[in-house]
Amino acid sequence: MQITMLKSKLHCATVTEANLNYMGSITIDEALMDATGLLDGEMVHVVNNNNGERIVTYIIKGERDSGVICLNGAAARKFQPGDTVIIMAYASMTPEEAREFKPKVVIPERYTNKLV
Repeated sequence: MQITMLKSKLHCATVTEANLNYMGSITIDEALMDATGLLDGEMVHVVNNNNGERIVTYIIKGERDSGVICLNGAAARKFQPGDTVIIMAYASMTPEEAREFKPKVVIPERYTNKLV
């Protein structure tokens, strides 16, 4: 049996951009991706702490150390610059693996999204 567990979480990042004229996804600073173990193209759940919106999308790698968190496409109507978000990725594993697994959680510096 496989269960789904939290793999990575970028907690309380700040949205820096919202680009309605792009075909969907979320752009994330490559340094933040590396710190949390997130991968280009990986599915993530994104929660907006300001308005309660939740979406599922995929990651596009952003410029390293830029601090970029950009919601693209239709999500740009639900997430605006300055909003605080939680970005989560999950992994399937056995219950035995899950008991030992520790997710990577990163809390970036507020507003700049730089690593603390």
